[in-house]
Amino acid sequence: MRDPLAGLEDAVAALRRAWAGDAVGVAPAQELDRQTLVAVTEALGAVDRRLGTVCAQVAEAMDRQSRPELGADSLAKEHGYRNAGSMIAATMGIGSGEASRLVGVGKAIAPRLALTGEELPAKHARVAAAMEEGTLTRSAAALIIGMLDRVAVRTNLEDRDAAEAALTTAAPGLTFDQLRKLVAQAEAYLDQDGRAPTENERRGERYLRMFERDDFLIIDAKIPVVAGAPVKAAIQGYVSAAFREAKDDVIAGDDEQIRPSVPQLQADALVQLAEHALGCAQKGVPLGGVSVVVRLDYDTLTEGTGLATIDGIDRPISAAAARHLAASAGIIPAVLNDKSEIMNWGREKRLFTLAQRIALAERDGGCAMCNLPPWMTKAHHLNWWVHDHGETNLDEGVLLCEPCHHRVHDNGWEVRIEGTGRKARVWFIPPARVDPTRTPRLGGRARFDYAA
Repeated sequence: MRDPLAGLEDAVAALRRAWAGDAVGVAPAQELDRQTLVAVTEALGAVDRRLGTVCAQVAEAMDRQSRPELGADSLAKEHGYRNAGSMIAATMGIGSGEASRLVGVGKAIAPRLALTGEELPAKHARVAAAMEEGTLTRSAAALIIGMLDRVAVRTNLEDRDAAEAALTTAAPGLTFDQLRKLVAQAEAYLDQDGRAPTENERRGERYLRMFERDDFLIIDAKIPVVAGAPVKAAIQGYVSAAFREAKDDVIAGDDEQIRPSVPQLQADALVQLAEHALGCAQKGVPLGGVSVVVRLDYDTLTEGTGLATIDGIDRPISAAAARHLAASAGIIPAVLNDKSEIMNWGREKRLFTLAQRIALAERDGGCAMCNLPPWMTKAHHLNWWVHDHGETNLDEGVLLCEPCHHRVHDNGWEVRIEGTGRKARVWFIPPARVDPTRTPRLGGRARFDYAA
């Protein structure tokens, strides 16, 4: 059996080499140059992943030594704690919930024993392998394991194994929030039969309460994601437009006002929506160029089977909810055939530029580089830097948010499209100073969506 600390020691040694190199002694972090800071950050990530694996293994061992059947001989009780989780939380200075998840990860990746004494693979062997290789954090492992355990009763082993493989492969390089979105999608696809009843139940939990306090109107609301998608899109579209306007003011040299925060802008957006609704003679018109797209397969539309997705909403929705939305005003249904080719854009297709943006959103899923939702992006030409040579077509366009657009423009990144249509893949090629090998990095829906 491999030394459990070997990987951690190797990672710490790599961190020291990245930080100090051939120098004698270790300089303060503030004195490190940019290249060293990047190398140190990557090494710290490796140390954290290795440390997480060791922590999970130790947590499992402590839990095993604190089993209730041990009574007074329980390790936790011997030291004055109710159970292993409370002892780990107090000893490591973490919350009880995090300690419980750590124990759960440790149990899921530990080898098991059959009744015959034969050693069996871990319950979640692919997660165990990824943690052993140092590619998966303990938080990411807990997220994946928790989802797989939730759907275990209603799904088969083959589908869960495929999902575990896909998620552990995709996790490296994703932020925790991006992985959470991917896990939510995987859960919806694994447990499709459970979606419609859940949506019906949650629809009954909706509410919006209003009351006045001092000089303010206080609003508290809970809206199902299906019904709330237009609300979220409209408010975030307003906030994005406000940020663009603020940027234009800076460029024009007119930036004397104090910039409002995002929560303040969201409050302004709600007021604007209400004023628009009360004063607008043309009802049902999307505001500020913001549209809500629900995408579904033809079979989902006609037969009521499968799942659909909504721009900006992490979790897929049921066929019934998708069919309802496809018939709603202000919603653009993107219907796909069995080859994922666009069959119909719905009755709100008006301008060619809008249709192109929606088609790019089908391929990119939002910002192809960082995965912000489509209404926070703009369509950019791949060959925009060569004046009058970039063509306005789907194969030479990409959706990017404003920061990522500047990142590509100012820092020398290249963008390439592989293939055509919705299944095309977007690749970002870093400059040599970022990655001397210039290894392409996958982006778009193929990177951030579970079923892409």
